[in-house]
Amino acid sequence: MRLLANATAAIEEFGFAGHRTGHLQAIENTPDVHNLIVCTLCSCYPFSLLGMSPAWYKSNEYRARAVRDPRGVLKEFGVELDSGTQVRVWDSTSERRYLVVPQRPTGVDDWGEDALAQLVTRNSMIGTQRDLSPSREKV
Repeated sequence: MRLLANATAAIEEFGFAGHRTGHLQAIENTPDVHNLIVCTLCSCYPFSLLGMSPAWYKSNEYRARAVRDPRGVLKEFGVELDSGTQVRVWDSTSERRYLVVPQRPTGVDDWGEDALAQLVTRNSMIGTQRDLSPSREKV
């Protein structure tokens, strides 16, 4: 997948390059790993990709707790992971920004790119949403 190999180049290729999309690294959620993005400096959010950052993302509480208690933060967002799922927290900086590639939901193997893109949300690309199954309402 081009996005995982070189996110900055892929974003440019897709025409989404913009403010704070340089130095972008895509990280993939898998059945065994869940990724959560935080920016402890709160200046590295790729808003040209994700839109304006939500107030909670910029809050001191989220920024501190995402690093200290990521499972607790995820639970508050409705993401409950089993104990075997590893949680990785990525701190974006001006030198490296992160974007989560959500795990493909079950039952959509025959879906095309456009249909799958309709399931992806801002929160899933931050890591505060995991279940993108078509039956779930977007938050």
